[in-house]
Amino acid sequence: MSASTSQDHVEVREADVIVVGAGPGGSATAAHLARRGLDVVLLEKATFPRDKICGDGLTPRAVRALVKLGMDISAENGFHRNEGLKIYGGAARVDDGTDLFMPWPELTDFPNFGLTCARMDLDEKLARHAASLGAELVEGASVNAPVLDAEGRITGVTTKDGRRFMAPVVVAADGVSSRLGVAMGVHKLDKRPMGVAVRAYYRSPRGDDDFMESWLELWDGEPGKSNVLPGYGWIFPMGRDAEGHAIVNVGLGMLDTSEAFGKTDYKDLMRRWLAATPPEWELTEANQLGPIRGAALPMGFNRKPAYAKGLLLVGDAGGMVNPFNGEGIDYALEAAELAADAIAQAHAQGMGTAAAERALAGYSSQLEGSFGGYFRLGHIFAWLIGKPAVMHVCIKYGLPRRRLMKLVHKLLANLTDRRGGDLDDHIINTLTRLAPKA
Repeated sequence: MSASTSQDHVEVREADVIVVGAGPGGSATAAHLARRGLDVVLLEKATFPRDKICGDGLTPRAVRALVKLGMDISAENGFHRNEGLKIYGGAARVDDGTDLFMPWPELTDFPNFGLTCARMDLDEKLARHAASLGAELVEGASVNAPVLDAEGRITGVTTKDGRRFMAPVVVAADGVSSRLGVAMGVHKLDKRPMGVAVRAYYRSPRGDDDFMESWLELWDGEPGKSNVLPGYGWIFPMGRDAEGHAIVNVGLGMLDTSEAFGKTDYKDLMRRWLAATPPEWELTEANQLGPIRGAALPMGFNRKPAYAKGLLLVGDAGGMVNPFNGEGIDYALEAAELAADAIAQAHAQGMGTAAAERALAGYSSQLEGSFGGYFRLGHIFAWLIGKPAVMHVCIKYGLPRRRLMKLVHKLLANLTDRRGGDLDDHIINTLTRLAPKA
């Protein structure tokens, strides 16, 4: 660790790696790097605790990544466990006894349970965990520009308050807008899918439920006898708050493949949907905790390349959201480990050498190999369900077939065993392998 002050009193911190953004992807990257013995500085523009717009759901894929990080995922540490997904839509109605319960699959590669944890808490837990492993967490550090060498390679960043953080490699985990990525000339790919989501918290007895819920059809009245609203919804049980109130995260999302995208008042849409839910769920304005807030969902590697000129993109900065279901945390956590592996290998080779550059470039190929085919399938899926007629057929004829839904459930959550496994695993793995890379 080294720090110095120049003659013009600019504070300079030199490190092996600078990570910009202490969301799940950035904090996980810093934690993995610290574990590998590197001197890493983690910069967060806000001060914890701070909120992020999210469904707060953690599928078994995310749970596995948290366990690999060494996180405490107990109920005592604020995590609420769930057993699977409950689906509404088509034949699956609220009131006719045909609710479709899809437990998380029993697999070798993944745990058989999911979690929920509010981002207000999760992000700080991850950042503090990285710090406990040796990363230096700097809060209130709003990055405003990259520092470049004569060849245009990033060698550090500056903050709005005049500090300078220098390292031979920088990780941009600064969210969907990725100002650092844009400043380095890495722009969005407009043909990749994009989503938008809104959410709010409510006091509700549903907060103690064992299943997360997904609504594939949103109605503004009685199901089947009112208007179908564009988008999909969720109700995720969060357990109980410090005062003992059961809490749920409620939200809805929409893909830009829908004709209604950008033409819809999403907050009003959510209110109309919730007004049609059973009164005993208590999803009323009186039980709403805070405003309905929205955020964009960058999907399918919509900003590339993931590595160039000393800069690696992790999480939303690289568009690492699953087009099938809007998940982003698990892919950010997994990309963090891949990024740390590449950086550690480059560090061992000697930063600035051709061997180190090959190791860093390997991050992009590792991402493509891990998620490229799957994200491409998701791109096709997003295009299809954006067509109302296709979505109607899928809901009407697909949901009643529980054997088919077992496969779809695994596909949408990307939960298969890579070796061995059942027929569904082989089908999904084969489709992913044969699909063109995203």
